Amino acid sequence: MRALRFHSARDLRLEEVAEPGTPCGREVLIAPVICGICGTDVHEYAVGPFLTTVEPHPVTGGHVPQILGHELSAVVVEVGPGVDSVAAGDRVSVMPLVGCGTCAACRDGREHMCRLRAAVGLRHPWGGMGELALVDAGQAVRMPDELTWEQGAMIEPAAVSWSAVRTGEVSAGDSVLVTGAGPIGSLAAVAAAAAGARVLVSEPNQRRGARVAALGFDVIDPRAVDVTEACREWSPGGVDVAIECSGQPAAIQASLAALAPGGRVVQTGVPVRPTELDLARLMLSGLSIVGSVGYPIRCWPELMGEVASGALPIERVMTGRVAMQDGVANAFERLLDPSGDDIKILVDIKE
Repeated sequence: MRALRFHSARDLRLEEVAEPGTPCGREVLIAPVICGICGTDVHEYAVGPFLTTVEPHPVTGGHVPQILGHELSAVVVEVGPGVDSVAAGDRVSVMPLVGCGTCAACRDGREHMCRLRAAVGLRHPWGGMGELALVDAGQAVRMPDELTWEQGAMIEPAAVSWSAVRTGEVSAGDSVLVTGAGPIGSLAAVAAAAAGARVLVSEPNQRRGARVAALGFDVIDPRAVDVTEACREWSPGGVDVAIECSGQPAAIQASLAALAPGGRVVQTGVPVRPTELDLARLMLSGLSIVGSVGYPIRCWPELMGEVASGALPIERVMTGRVAMQDGVANAFERLLDPSGDDIKILVDIKE
């Protein structure tokens, strides 16, 4: 079968690889249809191995060369004898995370916080950018008929943003600052708006900012204006919640400074380096800052229901679609362009 496999930095190859064997136990053999490219995939391609492992992962056995892709929709080809949740021919969206199953986080139902967590497409024998893959039955979630293949592939990044919005307790009438308009930031803006909030997005790339503004959001350029002052003009007294999606120290500091008394920063972007924080401001104004990593692994049915109903229009952030054979030149390299305007590019595995 064909697959896009990551070998090392700037070495991503479309290759012929052996197909998975017949599923056994609770395994499900799937044929990916659409796979999204995550910022993690792009970072791996640019400077990895980073999250991929050179040695076999202790839980999954996955290692480089790694078939990339953890944002995927697929059709079920065959199921193992212990599977009754899906059947051949079902359309599924894949929840890619894998925990060790034995640590305190896994036992408490917080598998997304497992220290040994892996994911399909990262630290796993299979990935979404291949024509076939084996996943556990619990990872293959049947899609509502109303969901498109594209929406099904975007459930995974949407889950990250949706979880961040929930962590921030965003509700109707809130004012929300989102810093960084990449896929997670753009989807966070969509999710916050769906919760009834007013949303202001801070994005230094003017072309990408224009894309987000075209979705109906207020957008500022942090290189051109003071983010804190802009937030206080936009929402007198400061914003209720800041969802920080860039990981940049300046954006983290601006998010905290932009809050109204009692406000919350949800740190969703991975910080690129240690950041100084004004803890006196945090204490005296009753502020809070909380990390949001991944998503509860059992949120797929609820989230897919919101997307299928039209309440959460995640497909609006899709900006490109390419065939698998064109993925390196027309997608990964494109997404590395710091002046590019793409937000979310999807790979068509069948084309």
